[in-house]
Amino acid sequence: MPPSMATEDSNNDSRAEELKALANEAFKARKYSQAIDLYTQAIEVNTDNAVYWANRAFAHTKLEEYGSAIQDATKAIEIDSRYSKGYYRRGAAYLAMGKFKEALKDFQQVKKICPNDPDATKKLKECEKAVMKLKFEDAISVPESERHSVADSIDYNTIGDRPGSSFVYLKATSVAVAVAVVAVMAVYMGAKAAIAVAARAVVMILVVWVTFWHGRRDEGVFTKGQTFDLDVEPQYSGARIEGDVVTLDFVKQMMDDFKNQKCLHKRYAFQIVLQLREMLLASPSLVDINVPDGKHFTVCGDVHGQFYDLMNIFELNGLPSEDNPYLFNGDFVDRGSFSVEVILTLFAFKCMSPSAMYLSRGNHESKSMNKIYGFEGEVKSKLSDKFVELFAEVFCCLPLAHVINKKVFVVHGGLFSVDGVKLSEIGAIDRFCEPPEEGLMCELLWSDPQPQLGRGPSKRGVGLSFGPDVTKRFLQDNNLDLVVRSHEVKDEGYEIEHDGKLITVFSAPNYCDQMGNKGAFIRFEAPDLKPNIVSFSAVPHPDVKPMAYANNFLRMFS
Repeated sequence: MPPSMATEDSNNDSRAEELKALANEAFKARKYSQAIDLYTQAIEVNTDNAVYWANRAFAHTKLEEYGSAIQDATKAIEIDSRYSKGYYRRGAAYLAMGKFKEALKDFQQVKKICPNDPDATKKLKECEKAVMKLKFEDAISVPESERHSVADSIDYNTIGDRPGSSFVYLKATSVAVAVAVVAVMAVYMGAKAAIAVAARAVVMILVVWVTFWHGRRDEGVFTKGQTFDLDVEPQYSGARIEGDVVTLDFVKQMMDDFKNQKCLHKRYAFQIVLQLREMLLASPSLVDINVPDGKHFTVCGDVHGQFYDLMNIFELNGLPSEDNPYLFNGDFVDRGSFSVEVILTLFAFKCMSPSAMYLSRGNHESKSMNKIYGFEGEVKSKLSDKFVELFAEVFCCLPLAHVINKKVFVVHGGLFSVDGVKLSEIGAIDRFCEPPEEGLMCELLWSDPQPQLGRGPSKRGVGLSFGPDVTKRFLQDNNLDLVVRSHEVKDEGYEIEHDGKLITVFSAPNYCDQMGNKGAFIRFEAPDLKPNIVSFSAVPHPDVKPMAYANNFLRMFS
């Protein structure tokens, strides 16, 4: 190699290292977008350094851009197949997307490369547990055609089952459990040992249940009416719903109780969620909102379980009412550890006054996200397993989008992989299901804007990225003026893009207690509907960390 070329390569390597050092500093300062830009510059100078790609993958993960993280980590592995951090970063991104089997393969590779690394061993074990749990759940799951609505089985005054039918159900469940145990453990222990363990498990389950049933029968819990009372105990001092009507006084007291970390009685929680479900069942997938001249309307973005910041929104902008209506644009739950308080507050306001509160589904209103990011664990801790099923059903009833005065289109994620989608097609979507991995419903919940024209792959790994020309054509095709969406953290709580035709609004300040961003909401005044954007900072909350109820393996990477 000529000396001049060697000198040039050395200079390039030095420049790339300088850029990496700057990127690392930005990362430490939690300026993840800036870190990505600097890592990108380092990669442009030296494309064959696996560290730069893996570091950029880590920064993408911090911004929940898991699709981009997987691409970068894969590139790092292609450059150096023995570079353990490439597999580690890709495995972490797969975990965050709920792709446990793919993650398991990567962590097995990390363990193979670094057999004595205790951290790699710990993460591999957690990933193995997650995969085994998935197999177990699949083995005992009820086919879709045989499932019944959990809401239809609940009466918030009285709730329960006949002992006889419960016993039959338990025997069936025990057999299913045995099959699942055999299926999962046979892989690790051999068939004979697995069957023996399963048999002991069934016997133990039946013995425990019979003992429980006799005790509860003696207490008079089971009745001829097939139910047991959910009477409110005399010592309960929290908010109460008198009769069937959710009032403002009740909601105010409930919020005060939540501020003081007190729980709402399950009887009233059932009542709120079930009443809300009945309202949502009658709603279309695309809701038209009419704001009379001289009136206003407020749109909020992701709240993500940050209850005390939700209370601050109401302090700044007033409580929801017919004269002060709100639309919360999805992602009410997960990440933040006060998701139960958030969801019951929003649902209660909707029950109190349907025209004061509109709710749109986000990508986190789904079983798969709730299982990973904390809501399922929080519901089990603060309410019960039954509520996990109930919330999952109700989330499937949430509308997918709203149109304000036939001019402003509001959706959680974004637009579509094809042109020509009309509002009538959105309204015709059968939304009563878990979000699919492709199609209009998926794209409404998951897509993101991009500055470039046209369309591109999703940085999240689900949905797509769409450019300003896509937004312009959608607005023209449907005689609309503006798209409002959420779904992304923004430094100021909002960002105006696509030649002013698209606004992102995000209402969870200092997201996950680490992003340092502001929150925002948008207030529209009729008839011109000019957006008035208000930014706000985070407020203190009790010392319960974000993701406190999330799965162990995900907390390990947070």
